[in-house]
Amino acid sequence: MRNLLLSVALIAVPVAGFALVETALLAPPAASSSGLGDLSAYSAIVSDTQAMADAGDLSGAEHRITDLETLWDDNASALRKADPSAWGAVDGAADGAFSALRAKSPDPAKIATALTHLQAVLVAPVPQSFGPVQQVAGIDVTDASGHPLPCEEMIGQVRTTLGTNVAPAEVADLQAKALERCNADDDTRADAFAAQALAQLKG
Repeated sequence: MRNLLLSVALIAVPVAGFALVETALLAPPAASSSGLGDLSAYSAIVSDTQAMADAGDLSGAEHRITDLETLWDDNASALRKADPSAWGAVDGAADGAFSALRAKSPDPAKIATALTHLQAVLVAPVPQSFGPVQQVAGIDVTDASGHPLPCEEMIGQVRTTLGTNVAPAEVADLQAKALERCNADDDTRADAFAAQALAQLKG
């Protein structure tokens, strides 16, 4: 009986070890250790998106990445305050993934690269180097880390400045261009249009 128990133990130990290794390999990437806190929910969405893209389901992948966009936007204000630089790194990588998946002719290779990059940045948000604060028409269009300001906030500033007034034709045109670029996840150009609109409104 003792020999039987010993044999079972010797078999069970390596099997358990292999199971632990397999679990570690299949588990989602570890949560970020940056000031952004636990980003595992975002990583899980990216993992789902990668699996769909790898299987050739680009439509499903585009739909799934929208869940990340919604979750990210819902928490954007708090995350930016917690760690502006790390937030900028993740936001830029996320925009790259959105653009790749929403391209008119999606390229599987570019999608794979963008999603892999986003997953890596979620694990270790290394701030990207964008340079000093940028301005357009005297209006700041980047934050202190040089990352483009959220286009939704810039467009919101234009609306707030307008109040109940009707936008002049040129301002309305700039607003439309800013909104179009914002919907295309092109914060840089959206911010530029919004800044020009703000400059005109402020005289």
